[in-house]
Amino acid sequence: MSILVVTGTGTGVGKTVVTAAVAVLAQRRGAKVAVVKPAQTGVRPDGDGDLAEVCRLSTVDDLHELARLPDPLSPEAAARVSGVDGPLLDAAAAAVAALAETRDLVLVEGSGGLLVRFAADGWTLADLARVLRAPVLLVAAAGLGTLNHTALTLEVLAGRGLRLAGGVVIGSWPAEPELAERCNIRDLETVSGRPLGGALPAGAPAGDFPGVALHGLGPEYGGRFDAGDFRREHGR
Repeated sequence: MSILVVTGTGTGVGKTVVTAAVAVLAQRRGAKVAVVKPAQTGVRPDGDGDLAEVCRLSTVDDLHELARLPDPLSPEAAARVSGVDGPLLDAAAAAVAALAETRDLVLVEGSGGLLVRFAADGWTLADLARVLRAPVLLVAAAGLGTLNHTALTLEVLAGRGLRLAGGVVIGSWPAEPELAERCNIRDLETVSGRPLGGALPAGAPAGDFPGVALHGLGPEYGGRFDAGDFRREHGR
């Protein structure tokens, strides 16, 4: 795949860390990797956004932020509050497609979940994935509430004819999982109809991040994560 869209079941589920993990594994295979953020919100002009975290973790520095808005809101709401237009779907798609012509992999990290609005016309990451004909990597939370959010996102993907890239990835697996997290391993696989695509530990350190990525992502994303082993060790 030359373009991979990364979305989550909501905000704060680990999309940026998963994006960095996919990027670092591809780069270590010798691939030319670019990472695109169609809209960064909640960061001032001189602040570090999600792409700075991707660079810190993965060292990938081919980074492209298409719009930046200061308020911590959805891109559409942040643009409205600032009195500016949100990014245009056609322009975002054209920028990603142009990068894909000279890169082996372009990762597109969304904002919030799949149906968060980017501009007043209502376009979403699902629309961008459709225009680009790109598969979607879904990042989910580990704890309570994740099954409904994951099922809803998967239903939208299927209903819009979008392809799930591989198994669902847990973006932040706790060091001491409780019963809900342990049960959710099997249930996330049931909801998605396929084995987990990975589980990255909470607070993954930058120094050992390539190793974390290698063992935290499945083969479909370039790693060695074994869903069966993880289920047997942690699941209920």
